[in-house]
Amino acid sequence: MKKVTVRATKPGDVDALLQLQKRVYPTITPWRRDHLANQLEIFPEGQLIAEMDQHIVGCASSLVILWDEWADEHTWCEITAAGTFSTHNPDGFTLYGAEVFVDPGLRGQRVGHTLYEGRRQLCRHLNLRRITACGRLPGYRAVSHLMSVELYVKKVLWGDLVDPVLSFQLREGFHFCGIMSDYLPEDDDSCGQASLIAWVNPTYDPTRQTALQIASSSLTEFQP
Repeated sequence: MKKVTVRATKPGDVDALLQLQKRVYPTITPWRRDHLANQLEIFPEGQLIAEMDQHIVGCASSLVILWDEWADEHTWCEITAAGTFSTHNPDGFTLYGAEVFVDPGLRGQRVGHTLYEGRRQLCRHLNLRRITACGRLPGYRAVSHLMSVELYVKKVLWGDLVDPVLSFQLREGFHFCGIMSDYLPEDDDSCGQASLIAWVNPTYDPTRQTALQIASSSLTEFQP
């Protein structure tokens, strides 16, 4: 198995990322180039890519939020400000996973695991309390005429069914927390539904500020 490495996304990676995203999600509207540029400007630490043989094979994008403001039902468009990440808040304690995608020809090569581990390392480094995300349920459409999305997820949790995304996330140590209805309406395979998941940082220290809060305070002190 070839080695997969994770590094911070750079502006020069944008073209390759857009091409990869089109291959992964041919039926979903891709990101806009200016949105990617905005993500890198607002929160560069949260934008990661996976490489294999010096080729980009995966991506993980995230922002920091005040979770109390978003704990109720929300859509991908709302929480990410339509992909611009202008909802990023350095005072927050939650790393929100906005997107993960992997080259479809390399599934099973631990690319997704390496990206998730990169996010966990970032969460620990920044001293954030948790990672949350709303994951697709791409196996649901095939059985949606037989059961509700709630029953589908229960069967995945029980091991009766395997969902390509949720089953992977559970193996990565995330906990299922509920359903987000109409999270991504154009996601036909998931019937627009998503599973809210969370991973709690075991090294989080509530007696310390997060790294982003410290950096923000320093910038404020030096402003004229």
